[in-house]
Amino acid sequence: MMTKTGISHPIFARLYARVSQVVERAGLAERREALLAGLSGKVIEVGAGNGLTFAHYPPAVTRVLAVEPEPCLRRLARANAGKALVPIDVVDGLADRLPGEDASFDAAVMSLVLCSLPDQGSALREVRRVLKPGGQLRFLEHVRADSPGMIRVQRLLDATIWPGLFGGCHTGRDTAAVIERSGFTLERLERFLFPGVRTPLSYLILGVARR
Repeated sequence: MMTKTGISHPIFARLYARVSQVVERAGLAERREALLAGLSGKVIEVGAGNGLTFAHYPPAVTRVLAVEPEPCLRRLARANAGKALVPIDVVDGLADRLPGEDASFDAAVMSLVLCSLPDQGSALREVRRVLKPGGQLRFLEHVRADSPGMIRVQRLLDATIWPGLFGGCHTGRDTAAVIERSGFTLERLERFLFPGVRTPLSYLILGVARR
């Protein structure tokens, strides 16, 4: 089944829903908690997936508009939205055509989504459009490795089988640099391995950028 956005990856969506629960229990839930700590006001979450961030929104958040184009993941996200402590609306939509007015959100959240977007810069410029002046972008993403050997492995994967098998995911993007090139100012950036062994997907960043 296709959505109005034309996005449908049912096999990947089912696999992601199962794997994501495992990595949450392995420690990613604590990183999501840190990602959202201190947020307040009106928030747009871009690429909400199955809604695992929803449980971590602090009560000072007045509303979340969660955008997810994949229908299987969107159904799971709506179920998780019903359990959240803050009001969350889950809608269909694309990162480069967000359903929001200019300067209408206090913050934006992107978690494990920038790896899979066809054009990171276009999506980030769209996020910047809907943020109020001074609004925050909170991001948690897996990125390019820190060694030449692993970078070569990531490039091989990204040029061959990986994106097709995993919903467009790319393992080796320099996402922090693209965030800056898209008009944001980086305020905080933490790099870490998750899990604590080196694989093509282990290199993550967690940070805050401001419009």
